[in-house]
Amino acid sequence: MRQNSLVSLSSQPISPLDGRYAPAVSELSLLLSEAGLNRARVQVEIEWLLVLANSEIFGRDRYVTEEQAKSLRKAFEDFSDEDVKALASIEATTKHDVKAVEYFVRDKLTKLDRKDLHELTHFAATSEDINNLSYALTTKEAVTTVWLPKAKAVVQELSGLAKSSAGVSMLSRTHGQPATPTTMGKEMAVFVHRLQRQIARIEKTSYLGKFSGATGTYSAHMVAVPNFDWQAFAKKFVESLGLEFNPLTTQIESHDWQAELYQSVTHFNRILHNLATDIWSYISIGYFTQIPVKGATGSSTMPHKINPIRFENAEANLELSNAVLDNLAQTLVTSRMQRDLSDSSAQRNIGVGFGYSLVAIDNIHKGLGEIKVADAAIAADLADNWEVLAEAIQTVIRADVASGKSEITNPYELLKDLSRGKRLTREDLADFVLKLDIPQGSKDRLLSLSPKDYTGLAKKLAESI
Repeated sequence: MRQNSLVSLSSQPISPLDGRYAPAVSELSLLLSEAGLNRARVQVEIEWLLVLANSEIFGRDRYVTEEQAKSLRKAFEDFSDEDVKALASIEATTKHDVKAVEYFVRDKLTKLDRKDLHELTHFAATSEDINNLSYALTTKEAVTTVWLPKAKAVVQELSGLAKSSAGVSMLSRTHGQPATPTTMGKEMAVFVHRLQRQIARIEKTSYLGKFSGATGTYSAHMVAVPNFDWQAFAKKFVESLGLEFNPLTTQIESHDWQAELYQSVTHFNRILHNLATDIWSYISIGYFTQIPVKGATGSSTMPHKINPIRFENAEANLELSNAVLDNLAQTLVTSRMQRDLSDSSAQRNIGVGFGYSLVAIDNIHKGLGEIKVADAAIAADLADNWEVLAEAIQTVIRADVASGKSEITNPYELLKDLSRGKRLTREDLADFVLKLDIPQGSKDRLLSLSPKDYTGLAKKLAESI
């Protein structure tokens, strides 16, 4: 009955990345989709064909002219929906995705009247020679041209908030309890610093590749053309694609670089998740106010509400991203003996991991633009918690005792008896300080202190990022 009620619907995306969140990940989908992978496979096959044909290995009569090379490269430079369909049609027969790419390239050679190069297509290559380079190319481009710019943009937005609120004194909440004051800017600067460190790690990623045949031994290469330095040739080829050469592998490139990258991205995600929960908490206690978005609805039944949905959405999507990327980092570094196919299905989800991260980054970026620091609420909270100066008083006493200017014993216990679990006023602390046996200069310094001034170097630290 239920199935019949849905027959009027066309096929719909199961993943929200292909539906609700598609606009946020559209740039990523061009690279980390099946189509993006096939485009890269075509690129690797053609570039390998060209370096073989234009070397001295098989004689000058195999050379490809500059015009022919330009025409061949259009196969991946202008890769289109029609090409996707053509590859799918070939694969329906071959039942093998990489073999379909080989035949696709052969068709391009036929149209160029270069059937003589058919057997140089996929020469001495195993599918993983093509795949590992294709994944490295697409992942590198996705990270460097899509994910990293978005990540940097959200950190830049956060940096602006840190600097603009560098001097906004606020009550800290260690363990959720009133604690030594800080500034809003300094707290945001901590996240900026943490996120920047992870970005720096991700920017240093080495994207490795191999092209050494069925078990990483160059066996087919050597039996075909024995007196040739195939390892040097493969290294030059891999590096020509902008990748780093991995000289020792099994049939597959070992995927360690992928695990390292995904671990760095999940670390970035976890810091961003911490930011989202902190901002949500600050909103809940009134330290941030939310700017109403015209036409938006916060609650279906409570008209007054503005829900912090940007940060809640980010939390969920960061968790989904990490679930995928953590799994990839664990799964991809293991392959039985020389090869198993566990990595094949796993790597098809690289885009899913980065996609959910991108959705979260997009929400946090927008969310940061929809909040403002609630100076009055923060100041009022500080004014109600003079007891946080107990730390300042006992530390000044300790300094005076250490320098021989006072003989008060155990000032910590003294302040603990005065302040623990109590709400003190300015007058309470002033009365206490006036009775202390410490130099007048110390008393004056403490009497002039208020919670909003007890922020140490917080403003300077925030402005230093």
